[in-house]
Amino acid sequence: MPPVINKEKCKACGICADVCPMDVFFGTKKGEFPVITYPEECWHEGACVQECPIEGVIKLRIPLQMMICYK
Repeated sequence: MPPVINKEKCKACGICADVCPMDVFFGTKKGEFPVITYPEECWHEGACVQECPIEGVIKLRIPLQMMICYK
């Protein structure tokens, strides 16, 4: 499942698009709200969440299949 971005808090800095190793945000330009172009490519590694300068703007929705592994 792709990341969820809070549109009200996002400052459109583009850092999430720059750090994503899987290019989930492909085509997003600086100064624009991040566009999730390839949601199926998200590996839930969390680089976008960690590098976002504003805490709580990006949240990852971990798929159920991955959550079961952690119990």
